[in-house]
Amino acid sequence: MTLQNKIDFAVIFSVKNANPNGDPLGGNRPRTTSDGLGEVSDVCLKRKIRNRLQEMGNDIFVQSDENNRDGKKSLSDRFNSFLSSLPKDEQKNKDIVSTRVCERWLDVRSFGQVFAFKKGDDVDEVSLGVRGPVTIQSAFTVEPVTIESIQITKSVNSETTKDGRKSPDTMGMKHRINKAIYITYGSISPQLAEKTGFGDDDTEKIKAALSTLFEGDESSARPSGSMDIQQIVWFKHDTKAGQYSSAKVHDSVLVDVDGNVEIKPLDGLLPEIIGG
Repeated sequence: MTLQNKIDFAVIFSVKNANPNGDPLGGNRPRTTSDGLGEVSDVCLKRKIRNRLQEMGNDIFVQSDENNRDGKKSLSDRFNSFLSSLPKDEQKNKDIVSTRVCERWLDVRSFGQVFAFKKGDDVDEVSLGVRGPVTIQSAFTVEPVTIESIQITKSVNSETTKDGRKSPDTMGMKHRINKAIYITYGSISPQLAEKTGFGDDDTEKIKAALSTLFEGDESSARPSGSMDIQQIVWFKHDTKAGQYSSAKVHDSVLVDVDGNVEIKPLDGLLPEIIGG
């Protein structure tokens, strides 16, 4: 059964001595806004959600290279391989193909996907777009952040030197945020869920992925334990349309610099509070 109730949610997480989302245009320094707030992009958050959903055993279309499970070298290869497995009469019917890709991959029926790839060897070109019910915003800190940068050197040779001596140290930089609280907001639309087949079971999977978002996400920039989900505030409306607008629901969640959460009451809409 597809989703029958509108969902709004807020996710609060902490960062300690880590680079939560490096900016390639800024020398991989942590992303910040023009007014100094720390930022984690929505694309980065969806990547982490996809990784968690995949670790939970779900089929994911947009797989990262390190989590590639089917050996396909590109999204085009993955899509065309799936398309060629469908009956010939279904391959040229965009409505049927749209239904099949939503049935096949959880991230497609959750976030949607644009399929516009070169044709494969055995199938005609298909270009279609799927609009998903799950949306999530970029996360921002509750106050401006201070970025610390440290210089690093290599203690071993990358290449063998002619005289056998140690090569000159290679200098580099690492950047981190000492301490910050981030908050992001999202929604799930029942109207769009009807179009992709997104159901109540899928909602629970998204909720589980959010509550364990940083498990298995460790790296030198994000050491184990440096990023932690503090709380998830989950609002389930009584109707498909929702009792309140998403903006009003999101604005009801207030977070201070220490991560303390205050929820302004909304008549008839009680949130579920989920710990990290």
